[in-house]
This record gives sequence, C-alpha cells and structure tokens, in this order.
Amino acid sequence: MYQNPPTLPLVLGVSGASGLIYAVRALKFLLAADYAVELVASKSTYMVWQAEQNIRMPVETLQQEQFWRQQAGVEAQGKLCCHHWGDVGANIASGSFRTLGMVVIPCSMSTVAKLAAGLSSDLLERASDVQLKEGRKLVLVPRETPFSLIHLRNLTTLAEAGARIVPAIPAWYHKPQTVEDLVDFVVARALDQLNIDCIPIQRWQGRD
Repeated sequence: MYQNPPTLPLVLGVSGASGLIYAVRALKFLLAADYAVELVASKSTYMVWQAEQNIRMPVETLQQEQFWRQQAGVEAQGKLCCHHWGDVGANIASGSFRTLGMVVIPCSMSTVAKLAAGLSSDLLERASDVQLKEGRKLVLVPRETPFSLIHLRNLTTLAEAGARIVPAIPAWYHKPQTVEDLVDFVVARALDQLNIDCIPIQRWQGRD
C-alpha cells in the first residue's frame, strides 16, 4: 500500500558512477507516488549518460527536468526541480531548507571520499553535507566493486557520521525476471531507509 506523500521534498543526488538506471527508476516511482523531488546531478553524470546510453543530458535546468521526466516515463505527476551541479547557492545547499532527507543513487567512490573528508566542491556534495550536519537522513547507494580498504574506511566514516549505506546489491528471493526487478529491489531498500514505500516489490514474508 502506498503512503500519502508528505509536503517536504526529497533530495535526489546522482553522481558519476555507472548505473544511472538506479536514479531513473527511483525518480519514476517517487514522481508516480506524487513526491516532490529536488534533483542534482554531478558534473560527471553528463559523461556517464553519454557513455552508458549515448545520450546528452541538457545543462539548462528546465530542459533537464523535461529530460529526467522523459527518461523516467512520468510526464505530469509529482513535482521535480533540477539544479545545476555548480549552483552552491541553491535552496538545497542550506540547512534552513527543510527536506525529508537525501538519497545519492548511484554514489561514486569519489563522492564518498569527499563527503567523508567534509569537502563540498559542488552542490551534490554540499547538499549531502547539509543532511549530515542537520541530523537528517542521508542514504548512499555505492555502485562499485570490489571495495578497496580506502573505500571501506570512507564508508565507515560516513556510517559513523549517520549516513545509511545501501550498496547496489539485489536479492534473489523475489524471483526477479528482468533487470528492472533487480534494480527496483535496490531502489526500494534505499527508500526504506527514509520510510518511503512506493515501489511494489515482493518483500520477504518468512518461509512457509
């Protein structure tokens, strides 16, 4: 059963890791459930779109909103506001702008390292840092393998600071039939950390 969407927006960060389908599916279900989404994609995301899909992501924010809605297949539902990666004066850069929290999906190891060191070189990193300093929920979905010791230490630092780490590792007990089934399981588990239940996945009910 879907929850009634709250009035506060969710910040959706998209970094330059492989696996943009995770971000697209997350946005699809959030908008379809009428959530308000503040989206910021890092500079590297433009290159990933080109590499994975041979698609150019627009730089201008209004065109970018249309682009993300088209990719998600949700034209009119929900509320979507896109921000330029360099706009560190945007609303989501301030702790006084209230949000439900933030999900960075997929999350690159470069982003993880900068967050662990307290660096904010762009809007995605600043918005993430804001969630931590305000004691709000920050969910990171790293898409990397294998993890080096440096990666693990950085992730541990962020977990100790209050972030939730949800690696892009799907389960199989729900008998996935498509790539989307696998992706949606990861997205649902990430949104679970924010008490958002808007993806119709088969959850574990215990053994018969």
